Amino acid sequence: MIGYAFMGAAHSQAWRSAGHFFDLPAQARMTAICGRDRTATEQAAAKLGWASVETDWRALLERDDIQIIDICSPGDTHAEIAIAALAAGKHVLCEKPLANTVAEAELMVAAAQQARAQGVRSMVGFNYRRVPAITLSRKLVAEGRLGEIRHVRAQYLQDWIIDPDFPLVWRLQAERAGSGALGDIGAHIVDATQFIVGDQLAGVSGLTETFVKERPLPTASSGLSAGADSDIKGAVTVDDAALFIGRFTGGALGSFEATRFAGGRKNAIRIEINGSLGSLAFDFEAMNELHLYDGTSSPETGGFTRILVTEPEHPYLKSWWPPGHLIGYEHSFTHEIADLLADLGNGVDPTPSFEDGLQVQQVLAAVAESAAGGSRWQALPLVAAASSAA
Repeated sequence: MIGYAFMGAAHSQAWRSAGHFFDLPAQARMTAICGRDRTATEQAAAKLGWASVETDWRALLERDDIQIIDICSPGDTHAEIAIAALAAGKHVLCEKPLANTVAEAELMVAAAQQARAQGVRSMVGFNYRRVPAITLSRKLVAEGRLGEIRHVRAQYLQDWIIDPDFPLVWRLQAERAGSGALGDIGAHIVDATQFIVGDQLAGVSGLTETFVKERPLPTASSGLSAGADSDIKGAVTVDDAALFIGRFTGGALGSFEATRFAGGRKNAIRIEINGSLGSLAFDFEAMNELHLYDGTSSPETGGFTRILVTEPEHPYLKSWWPPGHLIGYEHSFTHEIADLLADLGNGVDPTPSFEDGLQVQQVLAAVAESAAGGSRWQALPLVAAASSAA
């Protein structure tokens, strides 16, 4: 695994636990973790459960005891590492968004397709697909329970940079992160909604805004916490918030909102799908619940039904606790790793694929282009073999 911060910790927990709760055809050994600072990486290895340490990711590719590369580093590193790892015959799990640009994502897809012909597989890490209520939503839509999909609404709301003195971390720099709220959290709701409805966005029109244009440069004493003690400021080069509308290829309308300036919202994901026969509503702050409206029921008793998604019949849940015993955020990553190991062990291409990651990257790029051009409509190409439409 490359990287050991927030995503590195989440992935490590998943690698540690997946094989203990799921019956898998392949097991994982947590062989090596990689970071530039040896001392910090050694501390992370001891804490997170990795057997050895490297400070150059290229060394991982030369090791015969490593078959999978898990990329948890910033977006500007994804393309170089993934392409090299695939060429070296290593399976690749890459965090989202797949890359910082469409061009980089296209190169990664080409590398993945070439490697796939040699039995080397790849996956992009959209973990929210593995939240059982979202996976159940996909099943209900695919079964026709909502009828013809007409409207999709999605929000991803955070507030962690609302303080103007929060330091200029890498996520606020376009050269490192690619984009701001649009790519960091907007990518999740684009993928999750397309996954649920089994359709792709055909075009978008968007707005973006950067509310705080400059921030203090981070210092050793401030780290990632608010209130950097540097008087020197640098430019914020990504968006703080993004809004866009879209139309799906099947005709449904979509509205999307991604912001890191929603005061009081820490990690609020809200998705509602309206169809000709009913609706679904999901709120990540109540991630074990799904609300289903059956439009064919009697008006006398009609309304949204709360489904507690903890039954063994629900996706992933038979491997966990008795009904009513809730699971959390970290389980979405465990499900992601369990699915990856199951697919690798069975010789199946994992999903979401790099093609799916490219398609989401095209949506992000189209929103950014629309916003830069006065919110003009941007049509999107269809990406072949995207699993979100399967």
